Amino acid sequence: MTGRGGPPTALPTMVPSDAGSFRYLFFTGKGGVGKTTLACAAALALADHGRSVLLVSTDPASNLDEMLGTRLDDTPRPVPGAGNLFAMNIDPDAAADAYRRRVLDQLDPGSTEAARATVREQLSGACTTEIAAFDEFVGLLTGADATYDHVVFDTAPTGHTLRLLSLPKAWTGFLRDNDRGASCLGPHSGLKMQEARFREALAALGDPARTSIVLVTRPDRNAIREAARTSAELRLLGLENQRLAVNAVFRASDRTDPVARAIEELGRRALAELPEPLRGLPQDRVALRTFDMVGLDALRRVLDPIAAPAVAVGLPPSMPELPPLGRLVDDLAEAGRGLVLVMGKGGVGKTTVASALAVGLVRRGHGVHLSTTDPAAHVEATLEGSLAGLRVDRIDPEAETRRYVEKILAARARDLDAAGLALLREDLRSPCTEEVAVFHAFSRIVAEARSAFVVLDTAPTGHSLLLMDATGAYHRQMTRDMPAPGQGRIVTPLMRLQDPGYTRIILVALPETTPVSEAAGLQDDLRRAGIEPYGWVLNRTLLGTGTRDPVLAARLPGELAQVERVRSGLARRLYLLPWQAEPPVGIAALERLVPLG
Repeated sequence: MTGRGGPPTALPTMVPSDAGSFRYLFFTGKGGVGKTTLACAAALALADHGRSVLLVSTDPASNLDEMLGTRLDDTPRPVPGAGNLFAMNIDPDAAADAYRRRVLDQLDPGSTEAARATVREQLSGACTTEIAAFDEFVGLLTGADATYDHVVFDTAPTGHTLRLLSLPKAWTGFLRDNDRGASCLGPHSGLKMQEARFREALAALGDPARTSIVLVTRPDRNAIREAARTSAELRLLGLENQRLAVNAVFRASDRTDPVARAIEELGRRALAELPEPLRGLPQDRVALRTFDMVGLDALRRVLDPIAAPAVAVGLPPSMPELPPLGRLVDDLAEAGRGLVLVMGKGGVGKTTVASALAVGLVRRGHGVHLSTTDPAAHVEATLEGSLAGLRVDRIDPEAETRRYVEKILAARARDLDAAGLALLREDLRSPCTEEVAVFHAFSRIVAEARSAFVVLDTAPTGHSLLLMDATGAYHRQMTRDMPAPGQGRIVTPLMRLQDPGYTRIILVALPETTPVSEAAGLQDDLRRAGIEPYGWVLNRTLLGTGTRDPVLAARLPGELAQVERVRSGLARRLYLLPWQAEPPVGIAALERLVPLG
């Protein structure tokens, strides 16, 4: 990578040392650990060393545009100021439109308009969107774009990415000997072509000579725990060529600063307890930086082992006078019941905030159902105990799929002969069944809020947007089939989410440029669906801690600027949750975040 006009410095070990090294480089991990930052920095370093590089985001909530300072779409675009570097976002909606056109083009020219309309309806759901985005991903993995030395993938947070990486195996199993079709893939005419592509993708993913996977984490117990779980699940998929990148490692410069010492000690303890599967991986460590990771100049400095030391200037800014999280609980409690949906980018503390809100509502005399839609759920680990009046569970995709399959079989099996039952069972083996089952579980939990409090900790933004798409598709289908006046009224999950008296959506962000921008983008997406967020929580702010450590103090003006940005036009209501010297884990610790009155 180059500095400001200087010669390239040595590449970090996570980056291929020569053009003959593996072609595909994946960055994956828990949300908020810095996957996009490191993916951009690695791609830029390779490009500065003269390699041709394509940087691709598979995240439905991609923020590559902001990081690179250029507008991107689903076509590779040159990145101004970075010769040899091209970037693109896999746009799920554009991919779905293109996929539908390809499927319709494969139909028999003599097909009736009714038959074509049936296929269009089959291809209208969120599962088709996921499959279409995956199809774009497969094209990159199977050498469809061989003009680049390297393809660097900035992936969605872990749960979404594990789903994506498991799709080749899931679909190759389903397509084997299938001679009819699948509703979200289209009729049989296109399936065998897809089967061959999926097999090629599976081979590329499992080939250590072509593919390397970088597990990104922070020196944080939860992030490390998820990295270890991800490592194990990737191995089950046959993906052994992994390495570990620990981002934002902090060393206190001012040993008299209690905040700096506490942050360093938390990180040191987390890394000392690194699980055995991760200890055996090649490892890079990247220091915590004082600057926002936005723009090429900043990204070129991320991996620089000799970064200029921070110099704290003047007195640190004070904590803005904004209501704390306990006030949010008081405001929510006034309704007496309802759905509280906690949303945001991965790694911003959604689980902590959702758990604290649930505990606070219980302490104010309400029964609460706390659940999560996140495949990498951490609710129970955050609570570390039970509380009378609090029911805790999660939407488990495997369990919900079994329940859904049993329900469908019970309702339809009695009317089918042996051949029909066999076909139904085959249909239900489709990976799309899981998406439908999860949506039905989500809808069931949403309906519970008619008579009690339900607090839902959602998956990171991109995964949640797919769930919102499914909610919208179901709403459109139900309203098309709505009974005539006087024959009853249909209330869909989307209608409940749009009702501010029923649902209160809380957006969680960190006081940093990228998390705030992503939360603002999520808010725009929700508003387009007719859903208005209730308020924002800015989590883990160092403002008001009194830190004088040069690195930490240098970050404070940027935090204050983001607080003002949110307060001055983004949020209808804004609440602050200060940084905690000890992670708020356990009922007692969560209660301290939301004290009574």
